[in-house]
Amino acid sequence: MAERIYTANKTRSNRPGWSVTFRHPARRDARGRIGLRIRRGLGTSDDSRADDLVAQLNQLLSDESWWSLDRRSDAESRFDNIVVDAFFDGIEIGKENAKELRENMLPLPTPDDGYARVMLVGSTGAGKTTLLRQLIGSDHTRDRFPSTSTAKTTTSDIEIITTADGPYKAAVTFMTEHEVRGFVDECLEQACESAIRGRSDEEIAAALLEHSEQRFRLSYSLGAWPQESSEAAQDLELTFYDEPGGSEALSDDEVVNDTELTNINRRLTSFVGQIKHVSTVIHDQIAPELGRFQDLSTANQRNEWIERFVDSLHDNQGFTTIALDVMDAVRDRFDLITEGDFERNSVWPTLWYHEAGNRDAFLKQVRWFTGNHSRQFGRLLTPIVNGIRVSGPFKPNAIELQSDDHRLVLLDGEGLGHSAREATSISTRVTERFQEADMILLIDNAQSPMQAAAIELVRSVGTSGHGHKLGVVFTHFDQVRGDNLSNHPQKVEHVFASVRNALSSMREAIGVPVTEILSRQLQAHQYYLGGLDQATSRIPRGYIGFMRNLMDAMQQSAEPPEPVDVTPHYSIARLELVLRDATDGFKKPWFGRLGLEYHEQVAKEHWARVKALCRRIAFWSQNEYNDLRPVADLVSQLQTGISTWLDNPAGWNRQPADDERATAIDQIRQEVFSELHTLSDRRLAQSHRDDWRIAYDFRGTGSSMVRGRQMAGIYNAAAPSISSAMDAQAQAFLDEVIAIVKQAVENAGGSLQGVARS
Repeated sequence: MAERIYTANKTRSNRPGWSVTFRHPARRDARGRIGLRIRRGLGTSDDSRADDLVAQLNQLLSDESWWSLDRRSDAESRFDNIVVDAFFDGIEIGKENAKELRENMLPLPTPDDGYARVMLVGSTGAGKTTLLRQLIGSDHTRDRFPSTSTAKTTTSDIEIITTADGPYKAAVTFMTEHEVRGFVDECLEQACESAIRGRSDEEIAAALLEHSEQRFRLSYSLGAWPQESSEAAQDLELTFYDEPGGSEALSDDEVVNDTELTNINRRLTSFVGQIKHVSTVIHDQIAPELGRFQDLSTANQRNEWIERFVDSLHDNQGFTTIALDVMDAVRDRFDLITEGDFERNSVWPTLWYHEAGNRDAFLKQVRWFTGNHSRQFGRLLTPIVNGIRVSGPFKPNAIELQSDDHRLVLLDGEGLGHSAREATSISTRVTERFQEADMILLIDNAQSPMQAAAIELVRSVGTSGHGHKLGVVFTHFDQVRGDNLSNHPQKVEHVFASVRNALSSMREAIGVPVTEILSRQLQAHQYYLGGLDQATSRIPRGYIGFMRNLMDAMQQSAEPPEPVDVTPHYSIARLELVLRDATDGFKKPWFGRLGLEYHEQVAKEHWARVKALCRRIAFWSQNEYNDLRPVADLVSQLQTGISTWLDNPAGWNRQPADDERATAIDQIRQEVFSELHTLSDRRLAQSHRDDWRIAYDFRGTGSSMVRGRQMAGIYNAAAPSISSAMDAQAQAFLDEVIAIVKQAVENAGGSLQGVARS
């Protein structure tokens, strides 16, 4: 194959002045292939100036010795900064440490400062963000912060620091340009597939404007597809004149005006037209070999055809032009923000900081990064935000709830999901934060309590050694009704019975000691709330009283547990068996998902979802896709097994009381849990990037099985089976896990006796 020649061209785009477009010789596209197409503004309308900059860029593109990040400083001494930024930005794709950026700008206070950190977790729609609004006195109509809806709303970390006085401060961090481009490409793939399937313009636009994961909604930034009104549709509308979040709460400068709306509609119509054109071109290229899509009769034929189609899209200049136009449109949204200060990685923002004395003015600016109001679609930056931290005198509206003693850091994040099927593990995005929280508050819906995700959260908290931090809030308690429930105690008993049933069901898996810790904790910290979607003044006083108890418990969680002077001593015996069961428990369900072997209650995953997982691990430095979470699954299996093993030490330095025993062992559990995250991510993801790329690249007939076998090879290498005849690879894994356990035990003052077989 002839060596590829990279060149840059001067182009016009929708942005003012000249731009330069080129394929980058050291950056990968959404498929992981070298040659990502880049467009950058040259900052000039002058022809000769633009020609000179393009010529400089072509010097970099023509000489491979420049294609390394360590040559950037040399390039800065020879080429214009615009050229250097255009070429070197993004060569090394490392996830921006968003949490560190926020911490440097607006540090989180600690228990040493008198603050309690409370982590709110719960299934999508349970009402955790609605509760958060009540805790900070956020008016549903006027403030609308944080945003709520009936669908998945919170997709970024939200951290709120309550202070005694002002000013109000905000630090907002964003996805990297690389991540956003990946989501944009996937949305375009979905839209092109919709076009090939003969869908309407509205359906094509819907595929473009909302990612299938529902975490990335381009409609917020690009605008919504225009909807035609009809009398039939109006007849189905229910209007509530006091509905929270109504349009009357928006000022004129917060809504998209008629001129903007016209431009939005024109742009979206153009995008849909281009998508249909590109899709037709690619269809006609593939048809001679694979046939017309509409004529295919089997699912396998259609799957192979779509896979070839999606692959061919990225080789089409029209497709990448649409992607670049969408990226420009998203980037232009930043220019509409006139308040606060941006920090940028060249042209792409990494952080926005703002400070204000007035609450209304402050939240008005923050809402551009958190809002979801339909009349603001086309201006919002919400989809590309990955973290929001604010501080200020946020306090509940009810006088009974206000207290100078309440100094809280409230941590909210993406919901656990609401899958009806059995949850296998909790995302590492959630579990990695257990350590920094003083209280982990499960928010659950009293109408359908303790479903799969909530049960798995409770199990994870317990086996990780954080059971003493757990509490549960049952929302929608005012909606709990039934002929058998005539009074409040009966309703409480009805709802809490689900907790007892859940704990009973997991007793054998997590062990009696952990179950008892969770039982005592949840019995002591159960709260029943209703009417949270109403103004505080309309919430029944009884619920206000329960909320006061909750806030007192939050503050008290900052008090450190009493130290203990008991230390456990362990023998290595049985730990090998525990790890054998854990690795098998991790791999066998995955082999079922991949279609390699039968596993009870595990269905084979669709090839496109498995491929999407491979893409994220290989190219996006992520370790999960939707509910496919191999790293979280391995952490869960290892921790559950090790947790039960830790409950049976060989001895103690003295006979402990039950509470001393629990505290001593939980300290070890916490350290092991933290280290298992690092080990699992390294062994499954980081050390096998190339193997995941190979798995992603398989295509064509039978590729799903070949991909599955490739992934099985990764899993076997990362978590090898433990047996009496294990090889050196398995022994190395065993030694590594034992070393983690040994270090945690010794750090707690205990000891681990016995030597692993070599």
